[in-house]
Amino acid sequence: MPSTTAHTFSADEQVTLADLLAVVADISPGIDTTAIERAYAFAEERHLGLMRKSGEPYIIHPLHVAMILANMQMDPESITAALLHDVLEDTDATHDEIEEQFGTRVANLVEGVTKLSRIPVTGDQTAEEKAHRESERQAESTRKMFLAMADDVRVVLIKLADRLHNMRTLQFVSRESQRRIAQQTMDIYAPLANRLGIWQIKSELEDLSFRYLDPQTYHSIQRSLDERGGDRERAIALFMEELQQALTSEGVSAEISGRTKHIYSIWRKMQRKEVRFDEIYDVMGVRIIVEEHRDCYAALGVVHQLWRPVPSEFDDYIANPKESQYKSIHTAVLGVEGHPIEIQIRTREMHFVAEYGIAAHWRYKEGRRVDQQVEAKVQWLRQLMDWRDEVVDAQEFMESVRTDVLQELIYVLTPRGDIIELPKGATPLDFAYRIHTEVGHQCVGAKVNDELVPLNTPLANGQVVRVMTSKNKLGPSRDWLLSGNGYITTASAREKVRQWFRRQARDENIAQGREMLERELRRLGIDAKLDDIAKHFAQFQRPDDLLAALGYGGISPQHIVNKLVETREPEVLGRTSGPPREVPEPKLQVMGVGDLYTRLATCCRPVFGDEIVGYVTRGRGITVHRSDCHNIKRVDDDARLVSVSWGERATQMFPVDVRLDAWDRVGLVRDITTVIADERINMINLQTLVNLDRTVLVKLTLEVSGVGQLARVLSRLESVREIYEVRRDTSVSGTGSGIG
Repeated sequence: MPSTTAHTFSADEQVTLADLLAVVADISPGIDTTAIERAYAFAEERHLGLMRKSGEPYIIHPLHVAMILANMQMDPESITAALLHDVLEDTDATHDEIEEQFGTRVANLVEGVTKLSRIPVTGDQTAEEKAHRESERQAESTRKMFLAMADDVRVVLIKLADRLHNMRTLQFVSRESQRRIAQQTMDIYAPLANRLGIWQIKSELEDLSFRYLDPQTYHSIQRSLDERGGDRERAIALFMEELQQALTSEGVSAEISGRTKHIYSIWRKMQRKEVRFDEIYDVMGVRIIVEEHRDCYAALGVVHQLWRPVPSEFDDYIANPKESQYKSIHTAVLGVEGHPIEIQIRTREMHFVAEYGIAAHWRYKEGRRVDQQVEAKVQWLRQLMDWRDEVVDAQEFMESVRTDVLQELIYVLTPRGDIIELPKGATPLDFAYRIHTEVGHQCVGAKVNDELVPLNTPLANGQVVRVMTSKNKLGPSRDWLLSGNGYITTASAREKVRQWFRRQARDENIAQGREMLERELRRLGIDAKLDDIAKHFAQFQRPDDLLAALGYGGISPQHIVNKLVETREPEVLGRTSGPPREVPEPKLQVMGVGDLYTRLATCCRPVFGDEIVGYVTRGRGITVHRSDCHNIKRVDDDARLVSVSWGERATQMFPVDVRLDAWDRVGLVRDITTVIADERINMINLQTLVNLDRTVLVKLTLEVSGVGQLARVLSRLESVREIYEVRRDTSVSGTGSGIG
């Protein structure tokens, strides 16, 4: 096969046409580079006078993009198109011109990349409108990318190379742009490279994104690597020297190299194992590249003879290749000073496929089209396209891409042995809708490995799933759409359920929506009128439209409640990322003035996001009550009531009383406390009262950050088996009474 040596150029190194042609010639000797040379001349002429943010001539960018593709051993058409990929958007060049000079396929590739460019933003816009427009633009761009990939995946490979070079030069744009571009790269482009098996680009995109999204952590790990580098490199060098001698003595010809884990990969391992950097011992590893398939196992035998293997760290992806055709042997051994060392063993061809995934299936043969392995690799895209016309909204489509395409995958089986690919965390209902829409609508139960399971059970690799249906079933349940219940995790299944309800009678949807909204408001103890709520949802012309959308699942009750709270205070609620911490008192504004002595009333226990009012006490400052508190309603002297609002958002927690009504059973309290622990909420009181009819009343006092977090935990508690009502208990008087 051709040489697989990558000629990597950093972003600050000058790359010339001669460098590009040398890489192409080295990888595929004797190839005709005339079209590549003409494309460079065409692009250089058209981009003449245009400069990048770095101050360099613009031609530097397409040259770097072409170099990235050349190292991926892409075909001449792709490299030619890479040199031309910006001329339609940034110059006066036309599609006809490119087609005439470089052929139809190159012209279509360039046009395909151009279609993935920005949607123009026009007119005067507020910050909120700009943010919404940007969100729509990214969603539409992502949709176009996947549509283009279904036709010719090379369009997206050029786009990935384009994004990689832009990320390498991101220091020249504003901090705001850096974060926005880095987040989009982390959300879409890095997972996409991973899905296509292009590990080299995926890892670099993750590291570059992480550098701008969390620079403090990134540079901290980088410094730790530099500090540890000398000792680690010496240890790895000794390990490699001993290994090379042993392989040579066994007649195994091998190329051995040391490698360092990517920074983002190290950080993820630190998070996953909840350890410090000092406790990560395998930040470096060794890669063995051999000539023949049989040499892989010979090398493995040598490694395991020299050092003690770690049994849990062995994987044979040669005997069992990954879905992306990735092949390699992974093992880990206790090397120098007992530290584990990761080892990968593969042939040169396996190595190239491992680094460049789907791109590795192209070879320099004029006119050759994509082979069958490539066609199989993008089959998942074609499945996604099967229902793309049903999803008009681009943001909904992007959500489907994130949940259905870019997440880690599992493979489950039908009873006939057919393999169904689903994102990790998918349920039997997701499986049913992946089989067929009507199978999902008529689903009444499921068996996993011949055992009955709840429909919200997460599936695992290799399980056999049997869906039980009933033709007498009218359709899906609205409960399936509630995220807290966990019935559906894939956007495609969720959209099919929504479509079913959208087709139902409008009056029924309005009635269902009204009932759901009233139940949610009642459960949280929030007093709000429908007309006032509807004002915060401009996309619905009338309140009934909002209720109808709520009824068919277009919007959730929790979303409405969160929006209500947001409008009362600019902070978005419920963004706690660690265990709750108690802070004595929240910051409050009394008639627009802070730093006045205030305390929260114990009779109604207001929570961040509630509508509140202050009561001026005699000698004890201002007591803050919920505006619907029964004690406030008894106040005769209105002069003692003052306007109070939640001030600067801090990390304070609020005690709130919750009431649960349920049928008594073994394990009920355990399941309740498990839900609360999963939400990382502190429970400071729990009381139970069992009635003669075997019903049970459970009273809890929870510490929450606001109404948003409260809504989430109540929704999850409501899904616990045998609980039939959950609500905020506003009748509790706490430890005090009256309004003082």
